[in-house]
Amino acid sequence: MYIKAVNEEAENNEDQELFEHYRFTVEKGQGLLRIDKYLMLRVPNATRSKLQQACDADCVIVNEKPVKSSYRVKPLDLISIVLPTPPVDVEILPENIPLNILYEDEDILLINKEAGMVVHPGYNNTTGTLVNALAWHLKDVSFATENNIRPGLVHRIDKNTTGLLVIAKNEYAMTFLAKQFYEHTIKRTYIAIAWGDMPNDEGTITGYIGRSARDRKIFQLFEDEEKGKWSVTHYKVLERLHYVTLIECRLETGRTHQIRVHLKSIGHPLFGDETYGGDKIIKGTTFTKYKQFVDNCFAIMPRQALHARSLGFIHPRTKKEVFFDSELPDDFIKLLDKWRNYAHYKPMEE
Repeated sequence: MYIKAVNEEAENNEDQELFEHYRFTVEKGQGLLRIDKYLMLRVPNATRSKLQQACDADCVIVNEKPVKSSYRVKPLDLISIVLPTPPVDVEILPENIPLNILYEDEDILLINKEAGMVVHPGYNNTTGTLVNALAWHLKDVSFATENNIRPGLVHRIDKNTTGLLVIAKNEYAMTFLAKQFYEHTIKRTYIAIAWGDMPNDEGTITGYIGRSARDRKIFQLFEDEEKGKWSVTHYKVLERLHYVTLIECRLETGRTHQIRVHLKSIGHPLFGDETYGGDKIIKGTTFTKYKQFVDNCFAIMPRQALHARSLGFIHPRTKKEVFFDSELPDDFIKLLDKWRNYAHYKPMEE
């Protein structure tokens, strides 16, 4: 069973899609038994420690809710084991999909991902993903073909987030880069548009990010360390535009949906973020014309206003620090210009 290093896997995934590897229905005559012990009897080659790690990472689901290893199974419980990578028998088909490649050498590949591209195939996205495109682009690279499930992927960003991703082209580069992500030494900045006028010119948001108990597709910030993983985002205001703010976010950690969850937690969700409440008017006036203006903004950029702007890391071969930057995409620029024009001509009304 592929539970190895599941916590480390989750560490580096900002857009973590989960894949079901096992599904069981507990027998009617089953007595009460800890779930880690029960699964040891059902999952080939699984150890109790790995199963406990899977429970700690919310990868063991009972009746659609994550459980801890101390949970005792009951008759007719529906148990699923989900992991950040697809089952090993999933075949990734190479597809000749154009990629915006900013840099490439024998060890790494830097891609500026477009909006709408899913990074890894899932249940509803079996083709057209970045992994399918990488399988084609790296079809002559043995490391990529041998690791067909996720060729060279070191980290991910959300489907509707644009920006930089670094890809490893050999096993040494993969290990070298993954270690930097794990130790949080990668330098990453994002550009975002958040709802509201941020109260401070700069600040830091911290807390434990974990899956919501009500909806496993979303995450939230907790004060209790047992409910999530420690997360740190530093932000700086770049431009105030009345009812929205252009900010730069620097990640100290890289949790799933981190920036989106952090900004939501302080009442300033990302503009256009339908998952975390940014797809409706949060700040502004009650005038019809203002509503029309915001609706037009949503139409210009029908996604969260978030772009992975820069990446800095130690190159696996030269051992020198390298930095890469990417330009804002067209829809982000158009949205920003529209808000700048509004802020210039319209007075702010409290």
